[in-house]
Amino acid sequence: MPQPGSATVRSHVRIPLTFPDGYRADAEVSTFHGLADGAEHLALALGTVPAGGTPLVRLHSECLTGDVFGSDRCDCGPQLRESVERISEAGGYLLYLRQEGRGIGLYNKLDAYALQDSGLDTYDANTALGLPEDGRDYTAAAQMLTALGVDEVDLLSNNPDKAAQLAGLGITVRRRVPTGVHLSASNVRYLTAKVERTGHSIELSRLVG
Repeated sequence: MPQPGSATVRSHVRIPLTFPDGYRADAEVSTFHGLADGAEHLALALGTVPAGGTPLVRLHSECLTGDVFGSDRCDCGPQLRESVERISEAGGYLLYLRQEGRGIGLYNKLDAYALQDSGLDTYDANTALGLPEDGRDYTAAAQMLTALGVDEVDLLSNNPDKAAQLAGLGITVRRRVPTGVHLSASNVRYLTAKVERTGHSIELSRLVG
């Protein structure tokens, strides 16, 4: 995979975060110039990386329904909340990437939900719309990390494709750290499809037991 061009940090600003359960964290939010896809991605610096340590990093794709409205059709909102706390404790970055619906956009994602209601899984619903199963490209994420001076990470993710793409883009993934299992009656088919179709590191026994 070709290495991405350079990006630069555009600005930093402190934002105190408060989640619905009362958890609080301080984030230094960075914006960027020169990202490959031209989108307004953000990097949230959380906690302090110990001297000589490797930052804990999550690539979190934007999910309006899950992150903002608390939808139970996915696990995105709980993963975001978990990630902020774990990264705050370990020191690192949460990259908030504007990749709604695994890169297909909000309206298409909602159209895919309608197809899922008729029996398709999350991946087949995308392809039934003529869209990729997962259209995300992490070139901009690698650019962001490089601009922040990060070339090695512990990646907080269940998704092997994120680690593979980052490695191909010149970021060393020292290890992949799975998130918790955020199960609801509404997302069990979605999580099961992630395991069976794309090898996500989620314990199936927690989903079907």
